[in-house]
Amino acid sequence: MTVESQLESLIGSLPGGVSEGVALGTGLAEGYDFYPSALGQVVVTFNPNGVSSLDTVDLFEDRWAARIGKPLIRAEAPQAWASHIPEAIERGTPGKLPVDLSSVTDFQRSVLAKTATIPRGEVRPYGWVAKEVERPKAVRAVGSAVARNPIPLIIPCHRVVRTDGHIGNYSLGGPHNKHELLEYEGADPDQLEMLAAQNIRLNGNTTTGIYCHPTCRHVRRSRESNLVAFSSTEQAAEEGFRACKDCRPGPKT
Repeated sequence: MTVESQLESLIGSLPGGVSEGVALGTGLAEGYDFYPSALGQVVVTFNPNGVSSLDTVDLFEDRWAARIGKPLIRAEAPQAWASHIPEAIERGTPGKLPVDLSSVTDFQRSVLAKTATIPRGEVRPYGWVAKEVERPKAVRAVGSAVARNPIPLIIPCHRVVRTDGHIGNYSLGGPHNKHELLEYEGADPDQLEMLAAQNIRLNGNTTTGIYCHPTCRHVRRSRESNLVAFSSTEQAAEEGFRACKDCRPGPKT
């Protein structure tokens, strides 16, 4: 069975007299197409406002109706930004690609916007996201927002890890896929799990006197002999280190 035939049951009927072109142009229906990714083929949906969802084919069938539920039409994305879709999937950030997050709340949009800024090959804990969106006590709510991300891979929720440093779950196919994506991007998920088990949350550079998240590019460029491990920002500060201005570690991160 082809992926196209698998989606036939989701292609609803349009109102009488409405052509497919009009339905797509007005947002009465969503367009969809297939794109390659590090996890294999994915389904991307879009409307005049931007990309609205991304899923693997098996997950898409179950989640589309609950998430958006409009009729689907197989179509090419608008020419003005069609080329940005594969680029955004590969880079793991929207870039110039417009996205439609109307299916989530304002708080969830703020969380996802911040998540989209996490660099490729780096991770940040839920507590960091909460701090960055000025809701430091909303760590659990941040976790829920990330889990409901309708556009994974493009908005890189796989780069958000548990506050204790462990990789955690992943809505796009579970921890195995998250592990695979982080490895693909140059992070070392096995090392992250090892650091979490050792209660290491931060690394300081004895030459610069700066402490960072373990995947921060500054740590990755440092000589191993210059690195010292910390379990908290308080411990790092007591040792005379200051926080990195790029990865911005803070309390509970």
